[in-house]
Amino acid sequence: MEISAKELAALCGGTVEGDENARVSDFAKIEEAAEGDLSFISNPKYAHYAATTKASILLVGQDFDAPKKMESTLVRVADPYSSLALLMRMADQAKPRPQGIEQPVAVGEGSSLPDDIYLGAFSYIGKNVKIGPGAMIYPQVFVGDGCEIGSHSILYPGVKIYAGCRIGQRCIIHSGAVVGADGFGFAPVEGHYEKIPQMGGVIIEDDVEIGANTTIDRATFGNTVIGRGTKLDNLIQIAHNVRVGSDNVFAAQAGVAGSTRIGNRNRVGGQCGFAGHISIGDDNEFGAQSGMHTNVGNRQRLMGYPAVEVMQFARNTVNIKRLAEFLAGQKRNKK
Repeated sequence: MEISAKELAALCGGTVEGDENARVSDFAKIEEAAEGDLSFISNPKYAHYAATTKASILLVGQDFDAPKKMESTLVRVADPYSSLALLMRMADQAKPRPQGIEQPVAVGEGSSLPDDIYLGAFSYIGKNVKIGPGAMIYPQVFVGDGCEIGSHSILYPGVKIYAGCRIGQRCIIHSGAVVGADGFGFAPVEGHYEKIPQMGGVIIEDDVEIGANTTIDRATFGNTVIGRGTKLDNLIQIAHNVRVGSDNVFAAQAGVAGSTRIGNRNRVGGQCGFAGHISIGDDNEFGAQSGMHTNVGNRQRLMGYPAVEVMQFARNTVNIKRLAEFLAGQKRNKK
């Protein structure tokens, strides 16, 4: 879609510096932008590109110090990054959406499909499935018996939803994700392991996004739950009976062991691991590759394995680097 600087400013609550009739029709990184592109500056380390960028319009903060010579028109806003996100969502929503039921597909008895569904070729819908209005189910998706898919949710190609799982409204599930596989439950019996049937389900609440090849296991009893607004990156493992609260973000390759409880608004770095049967509070930050083995309260910043407070982790890292020098000094002192 094409839009002018004046229209952009009105949408974002900003002000224009330069040509209010300058127009853009695409987005680009500031160092690669060309005429007709919209870019932005949120991080100060990219500010020097303002003097050389070819972008027609730049979204910048209210306190941005513009260079004397620049080609771009500025739109000053309170938060360039959130304004860019708003505009990108609008552009994405303006794209034509796929519609209708392609062939071949399989739909089981007792399943209800909305009139406006998109159902891609080679997808399979089991028996007694309920799908809400505006849902989009791409090719080669499997939805098992008795599942519920909320309105305006999107299941991208190759998603697998096992029987009895519930997906909320406006959820996005990316290719290869598996929801509802058996939890990892086995009982040691006379030198071997007997499988414990996993008889529970999975509940994905509204506005959740699940990345490619992420797996969320069904509960032994009850439900594994992913709370409203939580965002899971690619290649994440959520084990059986885990309960994740609302508005959490997990980076790639994180893993949560069984029956752990995670609160709200936590930020989890890549490759973090959470032991089973522990409780995590609200508003915490966990650095990449951190390992949590015990309960964590609220509003903590932890890093390391096992995880410690961030400043303590930094001090420990410095001391480890000095360890060889310290040991060498100890040897000299013994002589």
